[in-house]
Amino acid sequence: MGIFESMNILAQLQRYFREALADLAGAQLDAARLDEFADMVRPSQDRKFGDYQANFAMPLGKLLGRPAREVATQIVERLNAGINPSSLDPLPQGARGAEIGDMCLPPEIAGPGFINLRLRDDWIVRQVMDAAADPRLGIAPVASPRTYIIDYSAPNVAKPMHVGHIRSTVIGAALYNTLKYLGHTVISDNHIGDWGTQFGMILFGYKHFLNREAYEQNRVAELGRNYRLVNRLVSYFEGKERLPVLGLRIQQQEAAIARDEPAASGDQKAEKMLRQARRSLDETRNELSELQAALMAFESDKTLSAAAAEYPNIGSRVLEETAKLHAGDIENRRLWEQFLPACRREIEDLYQRLDVRFDETLGESQYEHLLAGAVQQLLERKIARTSEGAAAVFFDDTPDASPFLVQKKDGAFLYATTDLATIQYRMNRWHPDAILYVVDHRQSLHFEQLFKTVRIWLGLEHVELMHISFGTVLGDDGKPFKTRSGDTVGLSGLLDEAVSRALAIVSQNDDAKPGGPELPAIQRREVAEAVGIGAIKYADLSQNRTSDYVFSYDKMLAMNGNTATYMQYAYARVRSIFAKGQADLGSISIADTPITIDQPAERALALELLRFGETLAAVVADYRPNHLTNYLFALANRLSTFYERCHVLRAETPELKRSRLALCHLTAGTLQLGLKLLGIKVVEKM
Repeated sequence: MGIFESMNILAQLQRYFREALADLAGAQLDAARLDEFADMVRPSQDRKFGDYQANFAMPLGKLLGRPAREVATQIVERLNAGINPSSLDPLPQGARGAEIGDMCLPPEIAGPGFINLRLRDDWIVRQVMDAAADPRLGIAPVASPRTYIIDYSAPNVAKPMHVGHIRSTVIGAALYNTLKYLGHTVISDNHIGDWGTQFGMILFGYKHFLNREAYEQNRVAELGRNYRLVNRLVSYFEGKERLPVLGLRIQQQEAAIARDEPAASGDQKAEKMLRQARRSLDETRNELSELQAALMAFESDKTLSAAAAEYPNIGSRVLEETAKLHAGDIENRRLWEQFLPACRREIEDLYQRLDVRFDETLGESQYEHLLAGAVQQLLERKIARTSEGAAAVFFDDTPDASPFLVQKKDGAFLYATTDLATIQYRMNRWHPDAILYVVDHRQSLHFEQLFKTVRIWLGLEHVELMHISFGTVLGDDGKPFKTRSGDTVGLSGLLDEAVSRALAIVSQNDDAKPGGPELPAIQRREVAEAVGIGAIKYADLSQNRTSDYVFSYDKMLAMNGNTATYMQYAYARVRSIFAKGQADLGSISIADTPITIDQPAERALALELLRFGETLAAVVADYRPNHLTNYLFALANRLSTFYERCHVLRAETPELKRSRLALCHLTAGTLQLGLKLLGIKVVEKM
C-alpha cells in the first residue's frame, strides 16, 4: 500500500466500493449515484462493527428491487475477488494500487446488509511506521493542486478590531494553512475597508469632535472614539425615523391577527400560521421596546443630546464627506493618507500577536479606478439597467428579490461595485480555480447576488465562488457579545484577558508540581501567551462554523474537554515522556523502530493516527475546521486511554518501550501539526 492510501484510508476504501458498485449495478447507477453510495462508507461508530462500515445495501437494494443482504453479499464477493487498480481513476504520483485484501480482513455482513471492515494489523503497522519516518507524517501533496484565493478578516481601517473579527480571521487562516499544506496554491487577500462610509464618519468626527491632545498621543484610539460618536449620532436619527415604521407594523400585525383569530379555531394549518404571526408580533414589539430604550438612554446623555441638537443633519453630512474623499478633495485625501499608516500598524500588531499573515492586503481603495468601468460594462451588456437614476442588476429568476445595486442615483459606488471589480482583478492576476469569502452569515444574500452577477459578466462557470459563512459570538445572555456598557468587545482587550487568565492557570499548575516550580517567570508568560490566544482560536474553530456560540473564558481554558489547553497539555506530556525515554534508552531512531499494536489501546491509537489524512480531506470538502478539532480531541482521548492501559517507560521489554515511544512521538507530531494548521502554538512544558 502506498502513501496515498496511508494519507486517506477512507478515500481508498470508497474507491474500492465504487468499483464494486459499478460492476454490480452497471448502467443503473450514473456517476453521481455511484459517488452517493460510495460516500456511505464511513468510520464505524462502534469497534464491534469493525473499523469502517458500508451502509448502502438497503437503499441500493430498494433501487435495484432486490433484498439488501443479497446486494451486500454480491458486493462482498466482488471485493474479495479483488479489484483491478488499472480500472480505477489515476492514483496520485508515487502511489500504487493494491487489492483490498492487502488492507482489510475479509468483509463481514451484519444485520439486514451492513458491511463491516476491519483493517489488517500488519497493514496498520506498516502505515504507522511509514508515517513516523515521514517528515509530512504520511500526508502526500495532492496530485492535482488548485489555485485558491481566500478573502478573510477584512477589518475597517481606523476602527479598532473587535470580537466580531475573530471568527473570520481564524477560520480563514485555518483553511489557508490546511489547503497550503495539502499542496494547493493559496493566496490570502485581506480586503480591508479603507474607502467606505466609515471614513466619512471619521472625517466628520475629526473635523468637529477631535481632541487634539488625545490624537497626538494615540491616533487610532482617538479616531476610533470619533467614529463611535458619529456612528451613535447617525444611528440615533435613523432610530428616530424607524420608530413610526415599527409602530405602523405593529398595528398591521395586530389587525391581521384579530382578523384571522375567529376562523383559525380547529384548523391546524390556520392555527400554525396564527402562532407564527404572534411570534412575529412579539419580535416587532421587542424591537420597538429595545429601540425606545436605546433612544431614551441616548437622550439622557447631555453630551450626546447636545451634539445631536447641533448636527441634526449629520447623516447627510457624513455622506458629503465620503463623496468629497472619493471625488479627490485635497483636504479629505490628505487626512485619509495621514490616518492610514497608524491604523494599518495597529492592525498588523494584532495580526502578529495572532500569528496570522496575509500574502496580500489590498483595500477597497485599490479598486477605485476600476469601478466606473465595471458599471459601464454591466450597463452596455444589459446585465444591469438604470432605475430611478440608479444602476442595478435585476434577477428575472427571482423577481421578488431586491435588486443588486451597483451605483446610486447620485453617482456613488457601493461595496457591491467594489466586490465586482475585485473579482475581475483577481481573475486577471491569479486565474484562480476557487475564491472563498469567509464572511458572517448576514451577508448571504449579498454574495448570492454577487456570484450570480459575476458569472454572467465574466463567464466564471468553472470557478468555485463560495461564501464561507459563520454564526455570531454570543454573551451569556444569548445576544451578541458586548461589554457591560453595551459596546463591542475590542479584540486586543479580549486577548489580554485570555492571556492574563492563562497565566494564572499556568502559574498555579507550575507551583503545584511535586518537585517545585519548573518554569521561570519569562517562560510562564510565553506559555500563557500561547495558551491564552490558542484557547480563543480553538474555542472558535471547534464550533460548527455556521452555528452561534457562547463566549466563555472558563470553558475555553479548561484543562479537560475539547479545548486547546487540553491538546497543548497532551503534547507537552508526550514530549516529557519522550525526553525521559531518550534519557533511558539513548538516542531513539524513529525510522528504524519496529512498532507493535498487540494491545487494543495501542491499535486504537495507531488507527486514529492514520485517520489524520481523511480528516484534512473532510476539512477541505466543506471548509469546516471543526473536523480537525474533533479529530485532535479524539486523538488526545486515544492517547489518554493508551497511557492508562499501556505502560510506556515501564514497559516489559526495551523493544516494547521503543515501540510505544515511537507511537508517542508520532502522536505528538500529529498534535503539533494539527494545531499548527489551526494557527495554534504548542509548548514543551506546562
